[in-house]
Amino acid sequence: MSGWLLILALLVLGGVLATLGDRLGSRVGKARLSLFNMRPRRTAVLITVLTGSLISAVSLGLMLLVSERLRTGLFELERLEERLSTTRTQLEASRERLSSSQAEVARAQQGQRRVQRELAQAERRATDLRRELAPLQAQRARLERERERLTRVLSGRDAEIKRTEAELKTVREKIAAGAKELEDLENNLIALRRGDVVITTGQTLASAKVQLERPDQAKEVITALLQQANSNAFRRVLPGQPVDRQILLVPSNDIARLESLLARPGSWVVSILSAANVLRGERQVLAFPDLRPNRRVVDGGEVMARTTIEADLRSPEQLVRRLNLLLAAAYAQAQRQGTLVDGLQFDAAKFNQLARSLAERPEDTVVQLEAVALRDADTPDPIAVELRILGGWQNPPLRPARP
Repeated sequence: MSGWLLILALLVLGGVLATLGDRLGSRVGKARLSLFNMRPRRTAVLITVLTGSLISAVSLGLMLLVSERLRTGLFELERLEERLSTTRTQLEASRERLSSSQAEVARAQQGQRRVQRELAQAERRATDLRRELAPLQAQRARLERERERLTRVLSGRDAEIKRTEAELKTVREKIAAGAKELEDLENNLIALRRGDVVITTGQTLASAKVQLERPDQAKEVITALLQQANSNAFRRVLPGQPVDRQILLVPSNDIARLESLLARPGSWVVSILSAANVLRGERQVLAFPDLRPNRRVVDGGEVMARTTIEADLRSPEQLVRRLNLLLAAAYAQAQRQGTLVDGLQFDAAKFNQLARSLAERPEDTVVQLEAVALRDADTPDPIAVELRILGGWQNPPLRPARP
């Protein structure tokens, strides 16, 4: 029933009941009836009151009978309000969980994109290496097969065998030339450091891993690190002279900025780096500070690099170069992972012993080598490695020298 019809019905019903009540009260008053030993006038008033109450009761009953919303609002309003409050609380909690889930999804997507980028870089690098090595390996395999075939079938054709040997030798010389080029580059770097240039641009003069207990310790740590860097630079630039003055120049605003950054909580690696090449005998060394968070860069047992020693590689000099290349590849991997140290730690005596053992190994023996980190290392920590031989042929591993 619509609201207007309900109002009209209540008005009509109230008018009818009011008229009946008035007439009933008038008749009771004229008849001078008495209820409950009351006077006739009070009896008439009681009848009128009961009639009004009846009008209210009938009106309310009709409204409750006709309007479901009124019944619900009158008898279930408190329960509905409690359910509404509970629902709102649950909705707010659901919104918070949704926001947290969205943040976790965003972080997971960001980490996935970073892993995908690193994987793509590794795949590109692996593809480049395969493309560079495939022609030489295929040519060497072809020539070796040709030599074996000619040795078995055409033993009398010495000229053909010699030609094949010459081609195989050429391939080996190309491989050896690459190793020689790397060795020459390393020698050039060593020669540069032994010449007039005693400090190169970006060279670390001092480095330390710092985790402060109080922010006011930053200035003391920086002062000690600058003193160490000045002492190291002095001994390189003016060898043989006592360290009796300050030759290291670091901009004061860089030091102030370093102090404010170092006061923040966390573990940090602080380095003092040379700003330019410095010749022996100069009186000043320009430098700048470098601050980066300390983190784990190498895990103990991590394989840093691998290589294969072919069956025909038996020359001690070539074996030493191949082992040096393996160590250089391990150090390059450590640099890519964020280390600040200069070089790797290993036992030189074990290194030479391994080279001799490889030179004296049984014929037609292919050896797989890998460089393995011995322990965990953070950003500024030294990295100790050992060389391990994989496969059936074994030899004592290359371990770092004891301090």
